Amino acid sequence: MQRRKVENISMLIGSTFLGAAGQLLFKYALTAHILLIIAAGIFLYFVSTLVYFYVLTRANLSWAYSVGGLSYIFAVILAATLLAENVPALRWIGVIIITVGVLFVGSS
Repeated sequence: MQRRKVENISMLIGSTFLGAAGQLLFKYALTAHILLIIAAGIFLYFVSTLVYFYVLTRANLSWAYSVGGLSYIFAVILAATLLAENVPALRWIGVIIITVGVLFVGSS
């Protein structure tokens, strides 16, 4: 794989993870009624967006946006592990399908 593509994928993985972590903080803050944590979630979202903008200067939108589907995967995993949310089997199947799709797009 080209070095630039590996860098772009790495940055997109980081960006989508930060976005999902921001969502996790939003959910936790709203459930626990802790407004300061909302600010942390907004900060993570902001950094995620800056990284995504940088990737857009180096990659095609059709590719970058599709790889952004990782955010759904990260959000489900974080919700299940850190928030102890019950994730039904059908949703896990959807996550697997999204993962396969992201792998196809990411390798193209």
